[in-house]
Amino acid sequence: MLDLHRLRLLRELRQRGTLAAVAEALSYSPSAISQQLAQLETETGVVLLERAGRRVRLTEQAEILVRHTEKVLGQLELAEAELAASLREITGRLRIAVFQTAALALIPAAVTELAAAHPGLRLRVRQIDAEEALPALQARDFDLVVGEDYPDESQPRLPGLSWSPLGRDPLRLAVPDSFAVEGLADLAGLPMAMEPDGTVPSRWARSVCRKAGFEADVRFESMDMLLHARLVETGHAASILPDLLWASVPAPSCLLTLPGAPVRTIFTAVREGAERHPAVTACRAALANSLAALRGSLTLDGA
Repeated sequence: MLDLHRLRLLRELRQRGTLAAVAEALSYSPSAISQQLAQLETETGVVLLERAGRRVRLTEQAEILVRHTEKVLGQLELAEAELAASLREITGRLRIAVFQTAALALIPAAVTELAAAHPGLRLRVRQIDAEEALPALQARDFDLVVGEDYPDESQPRLPGLSWSPLGRDPLRLAVPDSFAVEGLADLAGLPMAMEPDGTVPSRWARSVCRKAGFEADVRFESMDMLLHARLVETGHAASILPDLLWASVPAPSCLLTLPGAPVRTIFTAVREGAERHPAVTACRAALANSLAALRGSLTLDGA
């Protein structure tokens, strides 16, 4: 019988890439991880790791074990969900990763609802973008991720995760009054604020500008959309921003509809098997209620 703990260490190595990263995540020493994996090689009778410079990589046989380990862990997630569902009260811990605008607009009301309905549920919330959070969800650093998909720029559908749409959020052009533009094409040569080059929102926004016939003159790069809104307010830059942001700061007087009226999709993701966990179900419902409460004032479309 293969040792599940050692199989999980092998899976962690597959997810995190280095023995040092596994050791740091699990509060072990790298030598202890190496010893456990060496014992797993003895149990299986095959070589599982091979040197690749200063790193190690998984052999074909190790990849086979990881695939089966994923299935076993998925069944354990399902068992935990069914066990929790058999209890009267929702208790325990739920670790949530959420991107900035959803954290600002949705999390406070959702936390209020969950605290009132399920006082035994302990939430831990971290603001982090989906591109980083989804692999961490795979690695069991989080239990639920709130993420965003942009048109033609979806987050990669990583194996072992289950996705559920939460709502749709219109994307519009926020322009300083001093720019006096009537549409996106009029921004050619004018300063813009975007998220850092290479991120999903930035790739999408740049492609929208190219389709309008110009290359965006990006003079401000930041993951902080509150900064983008402030730059619009003070007349320094235009920016393509989601309506959800205006739940946290006053909307500018000039919000223009983009060609095709694009929207981003807000979703939640959990590990397969955890979809029916009562804490996950309750959190998804609270987030949906929070979004619904904003829908009228922010002209948010339903999912």
